[in-house]
Amino acid sequence: MAPPAFPIQVCLPMQLHSFFNSSTSYRVRIALALKGIAYETLPVNIRVLEHRQPHYVARNPSACVPLLSHDAFELSQSLAIIDYLDARHPEPRLIPQDPPQRARVLELSNVIACDIHPVNNLRVLKYLQAELKVTDAQKTAWYRHWIAEGMASVEAMLARQPESPYCFGQAPTLADCCLVPQVANAQRMGCDLSAFPRALAVHDHCAQQPAFRAAAPTAQPDHTA
Repeated sequence: MAPPAFPIQVCLPMQLHSFFNSSTSYRVRIALALKGIAYETLPVNIRVLEHRQPHYVARNPSACVPLLSHDAFELSQSLAIIDYLDARHPEPRLIPQDPPQRARVLELSNVIACDIHPVNNLRVLKYLQAELKVTDAQKTAWYRHWIAEGMASVEAMLARQPESPYCFGQAPTLADCCLVPQVANAQRMGCDLSAFPRALAVHDHCAQQPAFRAAAPTAQPDHTA
């Protein structure tokens, strides 16, 4: 039999450069699990600055995790990655197509991704201590202040919606992919989240679902204490 007249394309599994305790990596792992997409985990230990190594920065100018590799395409930034996954694997859809629903999901997601996470990122906390010489107590106060302020906004946004197991209805969206890691990080840092019952209820429901459990930090190959 004659060979085909067109080149055969071999699709390699996706690879995710990830750190187990990174909330941004956690978001993407949730999305991949919800969509049932097989991928290879390539650990990047941000505690020892592996994300700052020249060979990694050459591939990811943001010098952060996660980084998704798909065939010859590489993409950083968790929200961009999840949008890419939605375009390539639209079921289940995580960013709604209906304009008002899409806007609400993105609104809540961006409160977490743009308002809460950046000021409590590991590199920010390290800068506070190494360069500004704040004490451990001051660093903790900083973290808890921004968690409380940001989560108050999240709680108010959730309160506008009818009560449901997920942030917006009966199925997970990008908002849940963002909320669960943020709550998990806040709990790990000893934050009092009792003022945010809607957010906690969503987190607790999601934490029992198989996809969220598979994406959890303790389930990752690079998990350490």
